[in-house]
Amino acid sequence: MISTNEFRTGLTIEMEGDVYQVIEFQHVKPGKGSAFVRSKLRNVRTGAVVEKTFNAGEKMPRARVERREVQYLYNDGKDYNFMDMQSYDQMTMTVEQLGDGVKYLKENMNIHVLTFQGKSIGVEMPNFVELEVVETAPGIKGDTASGGSKPAVMETGAVVQVPFFINVGDRLQIDTRTGNYIKRS
Repeated sequence: MISTNEFRTGLTIEMEGDVYQVIEFQHVKPGKGSAFVRSKLRNVRTGAVVEKTFNAGEKMPRARVERREVQYLYNDGKDYNFMDMQSYDQMTMTVEQLGDGVKYLKENMNIHVLTFQGKSIGVEMPNFVELEVVETAPGIKGDTASGGSKPAVMETGAVVQVPFFINVGDRLQIDTRTGNYIKRS
């Protein structure tokens, strides 16, 4: 059991029969009444974000989530195939298990599979990936980094809003948590 006073970003807890990860938390001590903890939690299975308020010192069961490093091998049309980097066993995952991470998945990329009580419950993508632009409107001379954006299709099929000066063939760094363009590589 873990107290809500010990919350920190990335901590996983069991709540309502599911596993949640703490995204944000704030300890609040009002002038009147008892202290409480205001938090944002992400359901590890579904990816849904909920806001929840706990009494200060309330006990929650801690979820023991294992993270195993796997390498993405290929997509067979329906399932995505991975290889465990320690045991070299192969495993398959569906689009539902991968969630939004499937938009940034490249062959030979290493990610972490999250398991809870022996079952895969999701994946943890790297925070940033480098992808190549395969389709976008041509850049116009004189366009700068500020002043608007245009959609660009990346090599994995993800559509990202990028500045006007980005062209086909450019390699970009993309934030997988938000889907935003970070910089040109």
